[in-house]
Formats: sequence, C-alpha cells, structure tokens
Amino acid sequence: MKLCFTILFYILSICLVQPLQASDTGTFPQRTIKIIVPFSAGSGADHASRFFGDQLSKVLGQPLLIENKVGAGGILAVTAVKNAAADGYTLLMASNSLMAVNPILISNLSYDPIKDLRAVGGLTKGVNVIVVDANSKFKTLADLISSAKKELTPLNAGTYAGGYQLALAWLGSVAGVKFENISYKGAGEIFVSLLGNQLDFAILSFNGAVPLLKSGKFRALAISADQRNADFPEIPTVAESGYPEFKNYTWTSFYVRSDTPDDIVRVLSDALQKVLASSAARAYANETMVDLMPFDPRGMMDFQLEEITRFKRVAVEAGITAQ
Repeated sequence: MKLCFTILFYILSICLVQPLQASDTGTFPQRTIKIIVPFSAGSGADHASRFFGDQLSKVLGQPLLIENKVGAGGILAVTAVKNAAADGYTLLMASNSLMAVNPILISNLSYDPIKDLRAVGGLTKGVNVIVVDANSKFKTLADLISSAKKELTPLNAGTYAGGYQLALAWLGSVAGVKFENISYKGAGEIFVSLLGNQLDFAILSFNGAVPLLKSGKFRALAISADQRNADFPEIPTVAESGYPEFKNYTWTSFYVRSDTPDDIVRVLSDALQKVLASSAARAYANETMVDLMPFDPRGMMDFQLEEITRFKRVAVEAGITAQ
C-alpha cells in the first residue's frame, strides 16, 4: 500500500511540474537580455546591435543591454556567449568575420560556428569601402595599386576584423601586390590613424565610413559592391576599376548557444522578423546604406554555409592559410 502511494505521488508530481516548466518557458523573456558585441563602440556592428536591440526591446517587452567585448578576433565575445546559460538571455552580435572567416584564418579555433552556435536570424548586409585621408596622394584605386607596385616596402592598410583582412589579402592577390595588414580593435581607431597619416589606406564597412566621407575628411577610392551606390555615384566599384572578380560584402546577424531550446529561439526569431518587417527597420537600412537580411534561423544557417564556401574559395585564390 505504501509503495502504491509513493508511485502515485511521484506521477502526480511529474504532472504538476511539467506544466509549470512549460509555462516558465512560454513566458520568455522575463528579464533583461544581453547582446554581446565583438566590436568596439562606433563600429557598424555596434550601431546595428543598438538599433535592433532597441527595436527588439519594444517587441519583447524587456530591456536589451549592449556589452562590447572586443579582442582576439571576436573569440572573446563568442566565448562569453558559449559560457553563458543556454536560456536565450545572451545573444551574440555575429558577423561574417566570426561565423565564416575565422574558421578559415585561425587554426585550432576555440569554437565551431556551426556546432556551438545557432542562428536567430539575419540583420543586415553591406559592402566594404577602400578609403584614404582626404589629403592623400592617392586619388583613385589605380593610383594606390600603381604606387604599391613601385614602393620598396608594402603600403600599410588598416583592418579591424577577419573579413576585412581577407578582403585586403584578396585585393592584393588580384592586383598582384602585397599590402601590410595593420590590425585594429575597431573602426574608431582606424579613423584616428588615417587622419594622423599613420596608415596609407584602410578597408572598412561603407556605412561606418559614410559620416567621414560626407564631412570631407576621407576620400573613397572604391567600394566592393557589384554596382555604384546611388547616394555616392562618384565612387567607382573595385570591379569596374579593373578587378571584375572582386566583390565582397559584410553582414550581421544574431546567434545564441546551439543548445538553446527551440521554443525560446522561436520567440526571439519571431520578434526579430517583426522588427525587420517594420518601417523603422527600412528607414534604418536606407539611412545606413545597408540591405536588410530577413533570414529565419534555417535561412540564416544556409546562408552562413554558403559564405563559408565562398570565403574558402577567396582564401585559396589569395594564397591564405590558417595561422
């Protein structure tokens, strides 16, 4: 009799606890969500994280806190997300550098972008720009390449993420020259070095450089898109400047730990899709000169796999191996 009572009590306990657990999950989120950003304040990814974080906060009804964790090519940021609980309260502001380039450039990478993380959805896609100080002797990309071929030492170029480093190596490969990559923690530091004549040129996100282009402090030599930008029609593309195969893009997206429950990822993804479909998101895209990338988790993962394949091809063409 006592054994029967114990079994009955156990069954009732399970029945009572399971609905409670489902209810707890169903009310996600109940507190502040943190967005870990691997780039410094002022970068394009940082700006995007703040806009989309603010918009998601309105949809989810909870604050979203931005935490910039810069260093080690984004590895510190990814590690912070990996070490956080798999409960949806820690998002990674991911980029092509972290999710598709690092596995190619870094040997023995401490994370697997496919196995350790799962996509919440895409955010934006933009192009790169090759810029110099407004007083630079380089007026065109042809000027820069011609000078690079004549100089005894390589020209110094600033980059702040693996994607830009790979783009720089690729440009050198197709142009038949070698550049010296100077790695920075963020775009802001590159701006200072360019203005201080400590760099010959830099490869940056186009939208991040726009304010300094508009102010006349920078000159754009070329963008990496397949066509000119309607707002800056005077800036040629790298392709039309003599290197038709050179087309490169940067993108941002939100990821969480791979073992985050499906229903929590669904809540985040549904909220993100609402934001991406909003007039505010369209206005943001127009203002910052990027394209919205409204991929759901499956679509974002497929796109990521395609990007890894593309960057592998670029690395082979540029003769780059993991270090």
